[in-house]
Amino acid sequence: MPELPEVETTRRGLEPHCVGHRLLCLRVREPRLRWHVPVTDPPRVAGARIHSLDRRGKYLLFRLEAGTTILMHLGMSGHMRVVRPGQALKSHDHVDFELDSGELLRFNDPRRFGSLHITEDPPEQHPLLSRLGPEPLGGEFKGEYLHRIAAGRRVAVKNLVMDSHVVVGVGNIYATEALYRSGIHPTRPAGRIARQRYDHLVGCIRAVLEEAIEAGGTTLRDFSGADGVPGYFQQTLHAYGRGGQPCGYCGRRLKEIRLAQRSTVYCPRCQR
Repeated sequence: MPELPEVETTRRGLEPHCVGHRLLCLRVREPRLRWHVPVTDPPRVAGARIHSLDRRGKYLLFRLEAGTTILMHLGMSGHMRVVRPGQALKSHDHVDFELDSGELLRFNDPRRFGSLHITEDPPEQHPLLSRLGPEPLGGEFKGEYLHRIAAGRRVAVKNLVMDSHVVVGVGNIYATEALYRSGIHPTRPAGRIARQRYDHLVGCIRAVLEEAIEAGGTTLRDFSGADGVPGYFQQTLHAYGRGGQPCGYCGRRLKEIRLAQRSTVYCPRCQR
């Protein structure tokens, strides 16, 4: 599934091609995504200028003039790319954003788990966004915040930071990497971690995500960015997917377990 760095990489790739341009129409070829997509453009969409392209968690927010917003989720296997007029369709090309520049933003989703929503209300009030936690790269996400949220809780710290109601966009790969860098054991009860260690963990989460964004996202079988090129961050992962291999810090073999049905890799010596 595309994670926050992949979505942010996509946003940055699409932004210069669409912001300031008019959206002539949404051409929907396959409305049966995760939720049904209207096949006709609602009022105030066709011909509206795209004012900005933002991201909230794993959602892309195309903000149009007059207050309309298109929310786009890439789903399990989806991606958006910029194409020229007349470019041949590929299998699973379900939606086109047709722009007045002549370019198209094309959404491809083999598994059809992606979604597209149009709202006239502030997007922050949309049911899919209203309960999300802070952005991990934003100013609200601090060690003090995590320490306060974790107080008295016995949930494993890895599960805590992967909870989108606590903080958005810290998926399994990035949680594994950040905990490895911070020296915190992934199963440690969240309420038994000192404030200073949470300060360090927040810094590691930020660093891992920023490096992944800079590198183009984590290479996943189904993911490619706005230019159609896969990301390459997986080549520099130090823990995720390396169970049984030596720890880069101490040389001891990394251990792989299942935590909340997800693969979790850690160093038994360095992480406590």
